[in-house]
Amino acid sequence: MNRQEYKYISSWVDKNTKKLSNWNKIIWNLAEPAWREYESSKLYIEILKKNNFKVEEGSAGMPTAFCAEWENGSGPTLATYAEYDAVPGQCQDAVPFKKPRAGLSEHASGHTDPHSALGISALGGLLATKAVMEKYNISGKLFFTGEPAEKLRGSKPIHAAKGYYDNIDAMISFHPCYMLPWCNTVRWDIHCGAAYALIYRFECKNAANWLKKNNNSFTPIPQSHAEVRLPSADEALIQMYNSSRNLRDTMLPHSRSWSMNEIILTSGQATADNLPAKKAELQYMIRVSTLDEADKVISFLDRNADSAAKMTNCSYTKHWVSKSRPGIPNHTISNIVFESLKQVGPPKWGQEAKKLANEIRQNLGLESVKNPFLKEISEIIHPKEADSIIRKNLPPSQNNFTSDDYTEMCWHTPTARLYIGRPMLASAKNEYYPNWVMNALGGIPETINPMIFTASKTIALSFLKMLRDPQILKDAKKEFKKRTRGGINGENWIPPLCDYSPPIHYAWPNYISTPNGKDWLF
Repeated sequence: MNRQEYKYISSWVDKNTKKLSNWNKIIWNLAEPAWREYESSKLYIEILKKNNFKVEEGSAGMPTAFCAEWENGSGPTLATYAEYDAVPGQCQDAVPFKKPRAGLSEHASGHTDPHSALGISALGGLLATKAVMEKYNISGKLFFTGEPAEKLRGSKPIHAAKGYYDNIDAMISFHPCYMLPWCNTVRWDIHCGAAYALIYRFECKNAANWLKKNNNSFTPIPQSHAEVRLPSADEALIQMYNSSRNLRDTMLPHSRSWSMNEIILTSGQATADNLPAKKAELQYMIRVSTLDEADKVISFLDRNADSAAKMTNCSYTKHWVSKSRPGIPNHTISNIVFESLKQVGPPKWGQEAKKLANEIRQNLGLESVKNPFLKEISEIIHPKEADSIIRKNLPPSQNNFTSDDYTEMCWHTPTARLYIGRPMLASAKNEYYPNWVMNALGGIPETINPMIFTASKTIALSFLKMLRDPQILKDAKKEFKKRTRGGINGENWIPPLCDYSPPIHYAWPNYISTPNGKDWLF
C-alpha cells in the first residue's frame, strides 16, 4: 500500500458523504424490527446491485437476509456486514426533543445502537475498498452479508451453520461505541460471550377434560360456558414467568456478569369471554460468558416449563431463536484495524453538532456548555488498555463479556471487532439523559455522520493493507489455527450450534399496511 492509495480511499468517502448520510437516514427512519426488515434489506440489495455485486437474496432461508460478492481477479476474500433491525418501544424522531417519528406511536420501533449507522458505515468501507481496487487494479474478492434480527442474535448463527463464513480470509465487525472504554478501539482478548434465545409455547388443547368427574358427568353449567373457570395457556405462561424470575438467583453465580430477560410474544386470544386462552408464548434471552452456563439456565427453564404446563392442564413446546457461541480474538487482524484507525483519526464533532447537543440539554432543563459531547468519543484508546480497564470489573475466570453475535464469525475466519465513537453527551454531577437522547443523536446527520465517515475509512484502509500485504492474512490464519488447535474442525474449535430453522414465523412486532397508512402491530 502506498500513500496515494490511502488518499484515494479517504477522498472517495469524502466525495460520497451525502450518499452515505442519506442512506443512513432512510434506514434510520424505516426502523423495522427483527425479522421484519423488508424495506431496509431491499435498499441494501438495490445499492449493491447498482455497484455490480452479485447478490443472493433471502440467504439461508431468511427473507430479510442477503449475501453479496464482488471480485476483481483472484485473491483473498475480505468481508464485513450490515445490521438493520430496530428495537420496539424506542420510536424517536431526529430532533433535539422527545418526539416519535411522524405518524407513529412512541411504542413503535427505533434505532438505538444505531444499527442504521452500523450497516451504512460498513457499506461505505466496502464500496471505498471496491473503488480503490478498481482504480489500482488490486486483486481480491469482497463479501458482504445482510444480517437481520441481531437484537435476537438471529441470522449469524444460521449463516454460520449453512457455511456462509467458511471461505473468508478475514472479517471486520464494526459496531458504534456503546460502552466505555470500548470507544475508538478494537477488542483484544475480551470478546462477547454466548447467547441463547428461545420461545416456550403453552397450549390448552383439552380444556373439557378438566371439569370431568370420575363418572364422566359435567357441572350443571353448560360446558361451553364453564370452561372459562379453567386454567389456560395464560396461567401456564404466568406460572413460568414467576417461577423463572424467582429462580434467577440460583441459576448462575453472582460473581459473573450475565443477564436473562423475557418477552411475552402472545397471550391468550380475544375471541370469547367465556373460553380459556388456548395459546401463549414466552421468549427468553440468556446472555452469559460460556456455553456451559447457557446450558445450565436452559435446564432450569425446561423444568419450569414442564411444571407450569402440568399445573395448568397445558402442553408446552420449545422453539429455538438463537444459539450463539462466545467469541475468540485474532490479534493479527485486530492490530491492523487499530493501526488503520490511528491513521484515520477519531471522529470530531463540529459547531453545528455542538449546537444541536446544547439544544437537547436546554430542552432537558440543563445549561449549555462549551463542549457538550463526551470527550472519549473523540479519543483513541489502545485495545490492551481498554481490556485492562474491563478486566478490573471481571472475575479472573471470566474471559467473555457482553453479548453480540459477531462471535459466530470468529469461529470461521480471523475477525476484528472495531468500535468508533458514536455521539454521546457529557454529563455533570446529577445530570441524566433519557434513552431518547441517544436515539435522536443516531438519526441527526450532523451528530451521527462523523462516526459513519470515520468507520468507513478505517474499514477500507484495513482491507487495503490486507490486500497489499499477503503476510498479514498468513499470520492471521496461523493465529486462528493456533487458537482453535487446527482451524475449522480443530481440537478447540466450537462448531455451529444452530440446529433449527430460521424463526421467522412467530409473532414478532411488525409494521402493517392499512387504508390509513402503516400501523404498528404487536
